[in-house]
Amino acid sequence: MTQDQILLFSLFGGVFALLLWGRVRYDMVAFGALLLGIVLGVVPADQAFAGFGHPAVIVVALVLIISAGLVRSGAVLLITRTLIDASRSLGAHIAIMGGVGGVLSAFMNNVAALALLMPVDIATARKAGRSPGLSLMPLSFATILGGMVTLIGTPPNIIIATFREDALGEPFAMFDFAPVGGVAAVAGLVFVALVGWRLIPVRDSGVGGDRVAELKPYIAELRLPEDGKLAGKRLRELEDEAAKADVALIGIVRDGRRRYGTGRTLKLAAGDVLVIEADPAALDEFRAAQGLETPDNGSGAEAVGDGVSLVEMVVPEGARIDGRTVEAVGLSWRQNTTLLGIARQGERITKALRKTVIRPGDILLLLAPSDRSDDVVAWLGGMTLADRGLSVTQEGKTWGAIALFAAAVTAAALGLIYLPVALGIVAVGFVAMRVVPLSELYDRIEWPVVVLLGSMIPLGAALETSGGTGLIAEALVALTGDWPAWAILTVLMVVTMTLSDILNNTATAIVAAPVAITMAERLDVNPDPFLMAVAVAASAAFLTPIGHKNNTLVLGPGGYRFGDYWRMGLPLEILIIAVSVPALLVFWPF
Repeated sequence: MTQDQILLFSLFGGVFALLLWGRVRYDMVAFGALLLGIVLGVVPADQAFAGFGHPAVIVVALVLIISAGLVRSGAVLLITRTLIDASRSLGAHIAIMGGVGGVLSAFMNNVAALALLMPVDIATARKAGRSPGLSLMPLSFATILGGMVTLIGTPPNIIIATFREDALGEPFAMFDFAPVGGVAAVAGLVFVALVGWRLIPVRDSGVGGDRVAELKPYIAELRLPEDGKLAGKRLRELEDEAAKADVALIGIVRDGRRRYGTGRTLKLAAGDVLVIEADPAALDEFRAAQGLETPDNGSGAEAVGDGVSLVEMVVPEGARIDGRTVEAVGLSWRQNTTLLGIARQGERITKALRKTVIRPGDILLLLAPSDRSDDVVAWLGGMTLADRGLSVTQEGKTWGAIALFAAAVTAAALGLIYLPVALGIVAVGFVAMRVVPLSELYDRIEWPVVVLLGSMIPLGAALETSGGTGLIAEALVALTGDWPAWAILTVLMVVTMTLSDILNNTATAIVAAPVAITMAERLDVNPDPFLMAVAVAASAAFLTPIGHKNNTLVLGPGGYRFGDYWRMGLPLEILIIAVSVPALLVFWPF
């Protein structure tokens, strides 16, 4: 073993020890290791920061932006209303989401499949009042499993098909991976839905509904537009939809009069104002789903559309708005801002919002211009509450956002355009459509995750160029010796999985595929089962957040620590080996 190899193996050992310890944040550990590698001379200085331009890092950043755009456009809300029920048990929810994610990732890149479903899962967790960390890791694993089934589901399958073409003159076809990959995927999904999620440590990531529950819901008003789809319906007919969105219907304002009990039997008409009680996210969901408008507070303030944000502010004593109404201070015509709701320590608001006198301690929900929201709060004399990631759904752009995303993913799946470029086009398109405001673009990226990946990729490349991965391959060939073919196949899968948890799955497939062919030649057997074993094992990276981009994507939103993944990932990897080896012997005999 060379000095560089010893240093790199020691460096990787130290990194994983610190990451598993969990006392130092993962991005600082990775970046510190990168700097140490440069100082020790095992990472070339001119390649030190090349990892930050790696496609994997770009894809992660773009996927997070696209996820935000799918939420703001209403695409996630559409899926949530159609497929997801927050009242289901956690196991049933994971089974359904995992099944949908597995099917999607078989026919589109599994990173893109997670990008579509991750915000849906977070929204469902919020509605169910639980941490999204209980379901995001199972969803990530499910999309990884689904990608094993087809040629285009995951990059390792494409790489393995290329190696087969070089070795045997013909690549694997689209569904050649389905028999073994399908068995592994189904077994894995069953495990994740029934047992796996129970092994995840329970933590609050701050993304779900735990913090929302600390605040009282808002009393808010929403108006029925001229062409509203609710015209002619009675208020009581909306109770099921309201309950589904976690909204309480209080009454109707018609002709300036508030109607409560009797209002439930009135037929709704254009101009009616619904008085509801809800938290901000539920309020926005109900508004978008039912086609309602925000009130203008009397002066035609900007309605929901481009460049507006939800802002929560608390009113202190002596504020401009203290003891006055929003109508009196001219909030609408002076600041182009709408008062959407008031939370008053559980007290019922009995007047129209624009005519309600604001008191110290009230919490106001404002619909304000995104680029001036801080100025609006300062002008009112209020104090902004901690950001809860609230956004305004722009339901008029739902199908445009879905069409752009679907077209880009389809083009990437057909090989017409490189996936990072396709995702980049979607991100730029969302900004151009004003689905994602330019002012919020970089706020959507989990920068610690970017630093983690950008730092680890050069270290992994250094291990490969120093001959460290080749050393592992040579040791594997020497270890197996005259073992039975099925035992050698099992060892190959174990080692490939281990490498995939340390390197990314694409690099692992590139390293392990030649080893698989060499082993088959030495045994004088069909190389196909060995190549298939590498394809499955390279994708089965479940022990760490750096083995697969999907695991990295859920690291921040799920509130996970580096050492959390192996709790569910280790038994899952053992299960994948246990079902894949017999399937390989049946479908790809030696």
